[in-house]
Amino acid sequence: MTDSKADWREWAFAERQGVPDSSQAVVAHLRAFLHGRGVRRVLAYRALPGEPDVAALATGFELFTTRTRYRPERHLTLHPWDTATEVSKFGYLQPPADAPQVELSEVDAVLLPGLAFDRHGVRLGYGGGFYDRLLAEYEGLKVGVVWSALLVTDLPTEAHDCPVAWLATEQGVQATR
Repeated sequence: MTDSKADWREWAFAERQGVPDSSQAVVAHLRAFLHGRGVRRVLAYRALPGEPDVAALATGFELFTTRTRYRPERHLTLHPWDTATEVSKFGYLQPPADAPQVELSEVDAVLLPGLAFDRHGVRLGYGGGFYDRLLAEYEGLKVGVVWSALLVTDLPTEAHDCPVAWLATEQGVQATR
């Protein structure tokens, strides 16, 4: 594979087409992992087609989700999970613009979706840099969520990339290298 993120994204989209949905297994592993660390408040994501769906964690945790903002700069804001009622331009459910906001510092753990992750915790996202900007200063628990088929040895990385310390798949939760 090349060092081109675009090539890796093309590979990941094609690869995940054949991955069976094992979201229940991912959620079971995450539930045990998060409870074992005393986590109560979790920033999760609303799954796009092909991503592990973590919505079942709403039973047992206080979940939050993001809204994509474009002004004054491109960024994410955090909101209660159940406020996500409108479809974003990317196709996932997000809260409306006037939904109550929550500060990232109030969250115990962040679950990050990705097209792929590598064993060092580097995330291959969709290319907008939204999560990298959000998590640049976050020192809490960061968990990448991905199918095991999309867990690779090395991905290209840039200085602004924010790696995760843990990876959750249908096979379990493991620390990154």
